[in-house]
Amino acid sequence: MAEVIKLKAEKRSEDKNPRQLRAEGILPATVYGKGTDSMSIQLNTKEFTLAYRNNNDATFELSIGNKTYKTVAQSVQKNYATNETQNVEFKLV
Repeated sequence: MAEVIKLKAEKRSEDKNPRQLRAEGILPATVYGKGTDSMSIQLNTKEFTLAYRNNNDATFELSIGNKTYKTVAQSVQKNYATNETQNVEFKLV
């Protein structure tokens, strides 16, 4: 059985672009799934990177506001020159 990793996230602020967020140590991400609208979120880059590195098959429990979503990391985009995570797409399970 896959491990469940709890992460705090928040809706992405509209006033900053993803490059500005990454410079502040914030990882832009998207949550999507059947029957729901996609949602742009942001979370701590270091927390996600450590959790994903230890177990990339894990189920991620994202706390966004007062709701919790069970997701898996469907797509993780990396800059392979710097080994930095650029963006994550979470799929609801």
